[in-house]
Amino acid sequence: MRASVVIRSKDEADRLRLTLASLARQTVRPEVVVVDDGSSDATGAVIAAAAREMPVVALRHPVARGRAAASNAGARVASGDLLIFLDGDTLASPDMVERHVAAHAAQPTARLFGRGGRFHFRGTRFLLDPETCTPRPGEEANVARWSAAERARNGVTQAQIREDFTALAARASLGIYPGAGPQMLERIELDALRHHPECEVLWAAACGANFSVRRDAFVAAGGLHDDIDNNEHRAFALRMVRHGARMVAVEDARAFHMTHRRGWRDPLQNTTWERVFYAKYPEPAVKLLSVFWSCLDANVDIPAAARIESLPALAAAARGERDVDYDAIRRGLGLPDLGVDPGSAHGAASSQAARR
Repeated sequence: MRASVVIRSKDEADRLRLTLASLARQTVRPEVVVVDDGSSDATGAVIAAAAREMPVVALRHPVARGRAAASNAGARVASGDLLIFLDGDTLASPDMVERHVAAHAAQPTARLFGRGGRFHFRGTRFLLDPETCTPRPGEEANVARWSAAERARNGVTQAQIREDFTALAARASLGIYPGAGPQMLERIELDALRHHPECEVLWAAACGANFSVRRDAFVAAGGLHDDIDNNEHRAFALRMVRHGARMVAVEDARAFHMTHRRGWRDPLQNTTWERVFYAKYPEPAVKLLSVFWSCLDANVDIPAAARIESLPALAAAARGERDVDYDAIRRGLGLPDLGVDPGSAHGAASSQAARR
C-alpha cells in the first residue's frame, strides 16, 4: 500500500521546512503533496528545496481557499492508495506513515478513518522560526531573556529531527495545544476510540492533522466540505461514517504541533462553523459538541446533571436519555440558536432521518 501525505500550509515557511524534514526520514517513504494555500512568505522556496531531496508534488493556490479546500486539492493530485493529512506546522514521528499504512493493511476490506495521536511543543508559540529561535513580533523581549538552556529546550531544529527525534519528542506534551482542556480532550477522544468502538459519535474524535483514509473511500465520500472553516475534519469524519467508515485509533502514529501563537482556533469563540455544520448534519450530537467542549472547563457554570464529559455521554445526551434542556444550556453559554432541541423527540427524529 502506497501512502501520500497531504500537507496544507499557509505562511508557515519556517515550520514547513521542519515538517518536511520529518517526512524525509520516515521508515516508510511516502509521496509528499504540499498545498501552498495562498502564502506570501518563502513557502515556495522551502518546497523547492525539499523537492531536491525527496519526491514532492507541489500545488499552489494564488488566493487562499481554506483548510478543507486545500485538503481536497491535495487529495486530487495525490497518487497513493492511502491519504494521510498533516499540517505545515506539525512534525511526523519517524514511523508515523508506517503506523498508518499498517493499520489499514491489517484490515484490507474495512473502510477506516485512522486517527493518530497529537502532541505539542509549548515553547515554539513565542517563535517565528523554531530553528533559529527568532521571536514572533511582540515576543522579542521575552525571548531575549531566555538562557541558552531555554533556547535549546524551546527550539526545534532539523538536526534534532534527523539525529535524535526521541529526545525531541520527550519534550512534547499531550494534546494539540497547551493547557488542561486540549490535553483532556485528547485523552477523552482516544479513550473512546480504544474502549468504546460501538459508540455512535466516534466521528467527534477526529483530528485535523494526523488522520488517514483510503483514497478510494475519500473520493466515494466526496472529500471535505469546502465551506466549513473550523471543525472541517469532524464534518468529514461524520460524512465518512455515513459512507460506512469506522473510526479507529492508529496507535503510536504521533504528530507534534509546533504551536505558533498564544491562543488557537477556538470553536467556542468563532461559532460560524456551527451553522454550516448543523445545516448539513442536523443531528443532536452536532449541536451538543460545543456543550461537550465547554464541560472540559470545570469553571464553566453547567449543572452537574447536564455535564457531558465523555463521548459515550455525548451519545447518551444526543439520544435524549437525559432530562436536560440543552437549548437552555446553549443559551447560558452564549452559543447561537441552531433550532431543534437535541434532547427532544423532534431532535431524535431529525437525527434518524439524517442518517438515512
